[in-house]
Amino acid sequence: MGATEALREDHRLAWRLEALIVACCERLEAGGDVPLGDIEAISGVIDGFMDAVHHAREENTYFACVGAYGMASEIRAFLIEHEFARRVAAKVARHAARWRAGEDAREPVCRFLRAYATFLRDHMTKEEAFFDEAEEALSAEEEAEMRDYFAAAGPDAAAARRAEEAIAALEAAPWSQGGAVRR
Repeated sequence: MGATEALREDHRLAWRLEALIVACCERLEAGGDVPLGDIEAISGVIDGFMDAVHHAREENTYFACVGAYGMASEIRAFLIEHEFARRVAAKVARHAARWRAGEDAREPVCRFLRAYATFLRDHMTKEEAFFDEAEEALSAEEEAEMRDYFAAAGPDAAAARRAEEAIAALEAAPWSQGGAVRR
């Protein structure tokens, strides 16, 4: 598996996260309950995997290599979108903390989670097309070298496992109705 396929593997996990976020918001908007701990777990996957691992892999390694093949405008757009996602994720965490402190912050938590789900759908769809283009440009050696770099970042693998476990647990939660993947 090359670096591009490793990033696509991250996306498979992210699509599951997106489905969970949508299920969470639908439940909250219908007046149902979602345990705050589950919302905090979603926020943890966003921070601990989507940003700290997936976006870091792209920003610190993948984009630098692919940028040599004239894809600078697409990369710039992705970097801006990553920053947008960080800001939305920070809002989710901030409002979840308000909720934890006893305030009724369900509406802003849901609103910012919905914004994050919309970001994921749009962003990953564009990145998948970008990955197709990048794979055409990258050599097998470049793919392997970046993959090895990803593997050398040991905490990344542990964070991915934790994210997978958290998502599986959330998919099993009664409110998620199985967290059906929409893709």
